[in-house]
Amino acid sequence: MATTNNWSVNDSENLYRVKRWGEGYFEIGENGNLFVTPDPTNTDMRIDFKAVVDEIKEEGIQFPVVVRFHDILRSQVAKLNQTFRATIEEAEYQGQYMGVYPIKVNQMREVVEEIVDAGAPFNYGLEAGSKAELLTVMALNTNTESLTVLNGYKDQEFMRLALLSLKLGRKTLVVIEKFSELVLLVKIAEELGIKPLVGVRSKMTVKGRGKWASSGGERAKFGLTISEIINAARYLEERGMADSLKLLHFHIGSQLTDIRSVKESINEGAMIYSELHKMGFKLEYVDVGGGLGIDYDGSQSTNDSSRNYNMSEYVADIVFGMKQVCDLEKVPHPTLVSESGRAITAHHSCVITQVVGEIKAHGKGIQTEAVADEHVLVSNIRELTEIIDSHNNLQEIFNDASQFKEQALGAFKLRVISLEELAKIETLYWQIMEKVQLKIQTAEFVPEEMQELAYNLSSQYLCNFSVFQSAADTWAIDQLLPVVPLTRMNERPTVNCSLVDITCDSDGKLDQFIGENGISDVLSMHPLKANEDYFIGLFLTGAYQDVMGDMHNLFGRLNEVHIFGHDDDPADFYIEEVVNGSSVEDVLSIMQYHPKSMAQTVKKAIDAHIAKGEMKPREGVKWTDFYENCLKGYTYLKV
Repeated sequence: MATTNNWSVNDSENLYRVKRWGEGYFEIGENGNLFVTPDPTNTDMRIDFKAVVDEIKEEGIQFPVVVRFHDILRSQVAKLNQTFRATIEEAEYQGQYMGVYPIKVNQMREVVEEIVDAGAPFNYGLEAGSKAELLTVMALNTNTESLTVLNGYKDQEFMRLALLSLKLGRKTLVVIEKFSELVLLVKIAEELGIKPLVGVRSKMTVKGRGKWASSGGERAKFGLTISEIINAARYLEERGMADSLKLLHFHIGSQLTDIRSVKESINEGAMIYSELHKMGFKLEYVDVGGGLGIDYDGSQSTNDSSRNYNMSEYVADIVFGMKQVCDLEKVPHPTLVSESGRAITAHHSCVITQVVGEIKAHGKGIQTEAVADEHVLVSNIRELTEIIDSHNNLQEIFNDASQFKEQALGAFKLRVISLEELAKIETLYWQIMEKVQLKIQTAEFVPEEMQELAYNLSSQYLCNFSVFQSAADTWAIDQLLPVVPLTRMNERPTVNCSLVDITCDSDGKLDQFIGENGISDVLSMHPLKANEDYFIGLFLTGAYQDVMGDMHNLFGRLNEVHIFGHDDDPADFYIEEVVNGSSVEDVLSIMQYHPKSMAQTVKKAIDAHIAKGEMKPREGVKWTDFYENCLKGYTYLKV
């Protein structure tokens, strides 16, 4: 095993848990670099992430970048469908599986097109939850054997589009979220003479577990009560459309952390389906919604950022659970539908950025040599630095140093000590705290007030990206995303740090990381080296993060690099496409500015200075060109 300074890649694996959250796609190589296996069924094709970064630099693509591994996307589509097919065969289940990808999870055209193409052999369809998404799905989901499932609240135009989709030969199921939608759908369908395919969404009594538990239960935003479902079925029957009721849908939350909630929801949903069937409504599909979780922190637990099951167990509980209830109730096995968008997309995309600097917790100290007539507070705290190595009572040292520092601040405010003396005391204080922290790392017991020393002494690594654009959920809902250095993982990481972005916002930071005993507020990284780039990756960003970013500080979208694996290539990959991120002109135009007009205004100001003789014409031309080139350039730092 590759080792440097008594540190092995196994140690890094224990620290960063790459194999646990990587699902077979990511691992640490013998050389200490992060490796990608885009297709776990072909382990001979392994991509060194450093080679990817090097090629991105050679191509002149500016960081930060989003890197998409399209083979991972395709692999996840195949894995989900193959798992359902294998489990259905094993269970002797009489229905089939026809999944749909909910495009709200990642609506990027390249992503949706890849999923549609990879899902074609399985008749894997799409789900839309808004009018714009429906227009997208109608253009992309041209497979007449796959399903199109329409969720969300709908207006008349939405309903007409859905019926047009049906008229084009698509299996388009309109899921009713409130009773008035059914009345509207039936009215328009009768006007157009088009028979609708109807689904009803049930408000489940079962609640999910995790951040999205409120998606289920009586206070759920979407869905019908049991009474409303029966009324909807009878309304269709009265209008001669009983056979239009095709699907029962339920959803108890995204990122389900506990498999028990899956079991409970399947049991309840199967019972509702069975009873409707025995009432004479021959539903064909049961859509179990989304919820298949991702193990973001690698703990395989019920933590909000984890799950206590794998894909195979999830699928087995759906298939066997539905079969058991249907067999007991003597009703046909329905075709199963799921909307597992997070599981499909999360792994394929990551954000790669550079660490551009280190912000130390207490900065650079000053010289602290004793001088004549120095204040007793300076002498006292210096004495602590001289005895700490031989002193056994670290609690006493900690308390005394803290007291001297507090007294010094009060003394400075009263003009008893000078600014330079205060700086000396602060420098000595942090020197003492660093030594205390080193000593308590091996202690069996650490007093509570000293437990925060690691965080207080940690650095902040300044990274060239925007949290609000590239990792919105980390800020909005404290979502944990794995963060890993791309190289040097055969070296001991000796710097405890959090990550801060380049936005002018104190919330622009990452301070929740995978820790040894749960979530940690610091991450161990390697010390920065002069004249050597240090790249890190934010992983599992393919679900939601790609499409939820905002325009905070006008940074805009990142450059994208699309990677495909290729066995015949020496590096096992090639860059298939580069999608340019936002230019300054792009983001200003979105905010209703007019970059050309702005450039003209600045040019007039420069011309005025030239006319007054305050600037030479040649210099003025250079400044004009510089301003215009900045407008056309990338919004992020050039490092």
